[in-house]
Amino acid sequence: MAKTKTAFLCSQCGNDSPKWLGKCPICGEWNTYVEETITKSNSSLPELSNFETKQSKPLQLKNIPTDNEVRMNMNDQELNRVLGGGLVPGSLVLIGGEPGIGKSTLVLQTVLKLHDYKVLYISGEESAKQLKLRAERIGIDNDNLFIVCETNLEQIFTHINNIQPRLLIVDSIQTIYTERIESSHGSITQVRENAASFLKFAKETGIPTLLIGHINKEGNIAGPKVLEHIVDTVLQFEGDQHYMYRILRNIKNRFGSTSEIGIYEMRQNGLREVNNPSELLLTQNHEGLSGVAISAAIEGIRPFLIETQALVSTAAYGTPQRSATGFDIRRMNMLLAVLEKRVGFKLGQKDVFLNIAGGLRVNDPAMDLAVIAAILSSNLDVAVEQEICMCGEVGLSGEIRPVNRIEQRILEAEKLGFNTILIPQNNLKGFDTKKLQIQIKAVKKVEEAFRELFG
Repeated sequence: MAKTKTAFLCSQCGNDSPKWLGKCPICGEWNTYVEETITKSNSSLPELSNFETKQSKPLQLKNIPTDNEVRMNMNDQELNRVLGGGLVPGSLVLIGGEPGIGKSTLVLQTVLKLHDYKVLYISGEESAKQLKLRAERIGIDNDNLFIVCETNLEQIFTHINNIQPRLLIVDSIQTIYTERIESSHGSITQVRENAASFLKFAKETGIPTLLIGHINKEGNIAGPKVLEHIVDTVLQFEGDQHYMYRILRNIKNRFGSTSEIGIYEMRQNGLREVNNPSELLLTQNHEGLSGVAISAAIEGIRPFLIETQALVSTAAYGTPQRSATGFDIRRMNMLLAVLEKRVGFKLGQKDVFLNIAGGLRVNDPAMDLAVIAAILSSNLDVAVEQEICMCGEVGLSGEIRPVNRIEQRILEAEKLGFNTILIPQNNLKGFDTKKLQIQIKAVKKVEEAFRELFG
């Protein structure tokens, strides 16, 4: 006999309570508790008898092997980089993004390239005919790809037993439901239990599993926060639907760095990998245009040059506006305060708008010098020379602080034809510049950088 009970669950962390609470005692969020009817039956998932499950046993620390595990090559340099070198066997990966951003296209075109692996694609949203049309548009055929349209968890594991894939795709986790729990599809309980079932499957069989997930209006992955704790890797696929660039960002990764990003270009026949984003993120010709500065930034281990655009104008309604796209607005306000206090530019009654070209969101502190240069250039209506780029973190006292991996930044600027780069003075210590063709100008303070750029 099934047992029925009503519980209140937090939509952020998944904590349950017998009564409604205004504030969650676990995550501290307000008004996140929703009521759900939970019915648990004695039924269980089908046995995975066709697979060799890994038996666990206690091991001494010194007896645990440390050999590098062979990763699955996804035949996609950007995806391999973000995953940390490839897909780890037995891992559970969650890919989230806004509707229509290209999550299913990215996963489908990736598995279409895997001719050596048998792949089972579980589609809970699109029909098999829709996936067939998308595959034809991408232009890749794969006889080892099996597609089944199913949302019942018990039936999915039956298909897994029959097909015996080496890679499992679930699109999407919010559409899957299990008969063990009587609650609506996509509810907190359903999402949590289904994700735990796929985790158990991945760990016992060693078969990597990719889950595609929705995001809510705040930009977070829909469902309880515990969903992100269950999986091994969380990837965020982001970008504006009106721009052609898409960015695959790593939020969590138990098998690699979380600072890597992959850049794609959306085309009619799918997503194209952008191996050298610097050339695409720079306007071909901005000579004579004020408010534009080029920064040598680093995301993960990848250096690339970014165009920073600023517009400074007189406040029309008395109250100045501050707006930043792709850059932290609080950091921009700090840099404006440094300009007013340390350099003497009065920007308190000016509107300041900042934009990182290409739709990127950058958190590198080395962007500070380019942001200040773009703001000063727009304020004075004097263009920064086209062959100059820069990098450096700006402190509250107006000093230019050193940044990491300065050699990679300089070599990237030299490769793209820049003849001058502004760097912090302390970055020159122990750095050999004799072999470089690019001219290096070291600055200590914002005033020195201002004189180098505008005379």
